[in-house]
Amino acid sequence: MSDWQPAATPGTLRLRAQLNALIRAFFQDRHVLEVETPILSQAGNTDPNIASFVLEFSGRTDGAPRMRWLRTSPEFAMKRLLAAGIGDCYELGRVFRDGEAGGRHNPEFTMLEWYRVGWDHHRLMDEAVELVAAALELGGRAIPIVHKTTYREIYRQCLGVDVVHDPDNALRAALGDVQIDPAGLTRDDWLDLLMTHRIQPHLDAGTVTLVHGYPPSQSALARLTADDPPVAQRFELYLGPLELANGYHELTDPQEQRRRFQRDLDLRARRGDWQPPMDQHLLDALDAGLPDCAGVALGVDRLLMAMVGAARIDAALAFPFARA
Repeated sequence: MSDWQPAATPGTLRLRAQLNALIRAFFQDRHVLEVETPILSQAGNTDPNIASFVLEFSGRTDGAPRMRWLRTSPEFAMKRLLAAGIGDCYELGRVFRDGEAGGRHNPEFTMLEWYRVGWDHHRLMDEAVELVAAALELGGRAIPIVHKTTYREIYRQCLGVDVVHDPDNALRAALGDVQIDPAGLTRDDWLDLLMTHRIQPHLDAGTVTLVHGYPPSQSALARLTADDPPVAQRFELYLGPLELANGYHELTDPQEQRRRFQRDLDLRARRGDWQPPMDQHLLDALDAGLPDCAGVALGVDRLLMAMVGAARIDAALAFPFARA
């Protein structure tokens, strides 16, 4: 048995260290502050499509809750720092998601998240591309072609469906021979399946594809436009078929954020899923005043996969889940 040995090669592990140094130099040159936030939180992620690890603390709490959640992102804590006036900031650290394991997923992984005060998501897209291009160059890969498109347009071009007007049965039909149990699936679930099974696999390997303008139901923590119909000021960055980053022009309205958290919890209740507590600290920070900003989270392990041309995330990790 050789499970004690690292899955990644020594060369890949050294490249990871170089990538971490590149990331820190990238933001130091741009005067973006590195921060550290808690891994254990009093609140969980309400997103119906993300499962959190939960544990109970056995020591003294001084009245604080014993139940703690391993963070799925540093987002909420970083927004508290932004509301306190910290300014442009980033964090490079581990995050945790239950139930996510496979070729491109590991239950614990490294996330880079950063926020730019006074920026919108379009400006942040360009900076995200600059970072990805610098990382690929470090790994000896060519600078990619960049293609920007809207969410509505990529579905129309690739599948001939209109995500705004076409009924759910048209979305299901566009899956073709992909067999999925439809029980309990929402419209957003069908749209996600079309992206992961019919669109992503065919994205050009040498191209960064930036998709923006998501449906409001997929807005999470993003602002909505005043268009008719409105769209979320959100983007995702793909390198070929590999999803690398998800960014927003951030929502700053505490009442609207509470409504969205409750919408998530209502959907969780209908599915019979765990009900994590809302992050009241985040809502209080929004009430105090989150500055106009844009933020993005990038999967560092996936970026390293792209740098070394790996097909599975295990090749980018010293000790993946099965060897941890």
